[in-house]
Amino acid sequence: MTKFTDLGLAEPLLKALATEGYETPTPIQAQAIPHILQGRDLLGAAQTGTGKTAAFALPMLHRLLANPRRLSPRAVRVLILSPTRELAAQIETSIRAYAQFTTLRSTVIFGGVPVGKQIRALGDKIDILVATPGRLLDLVDQRAVSLREIEFLVLDEADQMLDLGFIHALRRIATLIPKERQTLLFSATMPKPIRDIASAYL
Repeated sequence: MTKFTDLGLAEPLLKALATEGYETPTPIQAQAIPHILQGRDLLGAAQTGTGKTAAFALPMLHRLLANPRRLSPRAVRVLILSPTRELAAQIETSIRAYAQFTTLRSTVIFGGVPVGKQIRALGDKIDILVATPGRLLDLVDQRAVSLREIEFLVLDEADQMLDLGFIHALRRIATLIPKERQTLLFSATMPKPIRDIASAYL
C-alpha cells in the first residue's frame, strides 16, 4: 500500500498532510503525483470527490518549493481554472491547508462579488491563483494580474467548463500564458470537445 511518505514530497507538505490526517493516497493521487513531480503534462479522468485537488496541488507545491523565484509585480506562478466559484473556493482552501508550513501564498478570484478586494489581494505577492475564467479575464484586462510568468496551468472539471460556455475564455487564456509550462487537465468525462482542448493545451 502506497503512503504519502513514499512519494518523495517535501517535508513541509508531509507535515501538513499529517496535520490534516491524510496517510494513504487515493488511486488518482498515487497515479498522478509521480508524473507531475517529473514535470509531465497530465490528462486525468476523475470524478469530483476522488481527491484530485491533492493529486495536482501537492506535486505542484513541491516543485514550487524546489525552485523558488521572485516574480514581477502582479504575476503568479500557478493558475488553476475552475468552472464555479464554489469549487474555486474549495480548491483554494485545500491549497492553503497543504501549504500551511510553507511561505507559498494563494488567493481565489471569481465573479458575483465586488472586484476591489480581489485586486488588492493580487497585489500581495501571490504564487498560486485559483480563478473562474470570466473574472480572470476581467482582471487581466484591468491589468490587475499578469499571466506572463505562469509555470503551471490546471484546468479542473474541464467538461463542466464547456457546459457553462467557457470555451472562448479558455482559448483566450491559452494565448496569454507562456508556451513553456506544465499543464494538468482533469475532467469527469472525455467527450470530443475535451479531447480537442486537451490536444490544444497539453
